[in-house]
Amino acid sequence: MASIEMINRDNRPAGTAELPDEIFSVEIKKGLLYDVVQNHLANRRQGTAATKTRGLVSGGGKKPWKQKGTGRARSGSNRSPLWKGGGTVFGPQPRDYSYRMPKKAKWSALSSALSAKFVDGEVMVIDELPVAEAKTKTVRGMLDTLGLKSSVLIIVPEKQENLERASRNIPRVNVARVSELNVFSILSHEKLLIVRDAVEKMKEAYLG
Repeated sequence: MASIEMINRDNRPAGTAELPDEIFSVEIKKGLLYDVVQNHLANRRQGTAATKTRGLVSGGGKKPWKQKGTGRARSGSNRSPLWKGGGTVFGPQPRDYSYRMPKKAKWSALSSALSAKFVDGEVMVIDELPVAEAKTKTVRGMLDTLGLKSSVLIIVPEKQENLERASRNIPRVNVARVSELNVFSILSHEKLLIVRDAVEKMKEAYLG
């Protein structure tokens, strides 16, 4: 178990927290992290880009001129890709960019991402994070007290509606439940603020 000093919302020591080695002290696999992030971004793509082929462009029903005798090149439609206003050849069409990765690879990448953050000293554990009202000012003041001025991912054990709503209007601050953690969200934030109960939830979810 890796130990880390725990704090309270007033940024004062509140004991220590034990972080499982299987989650926070594994080998950091940079290549796997890259693959999982690419998979995440590919799965987010809408894939709705589209161009019109000659069959989709309006018009072109009449042959522009007769086949022979005009001295001009033979042409059957003014919607030909060779003509201005004609269809597009080999243009993008709607497609699905998503693909699946093995669950073991995703889990390995998740533990690698958390371990990388821990090694770099970018993990903070707080004993509790109660938010009585969904007020942005309250959460912003709490983060300022903790010295968190940069991008922060707050990891909570389960749904905390007041905290999630109060954080929406704070730039570069997001709240993630343990069940929805992913490598992209971990690596795209500079600091991780983990509620103590979320660590216990990780043990249950990831270590069984």
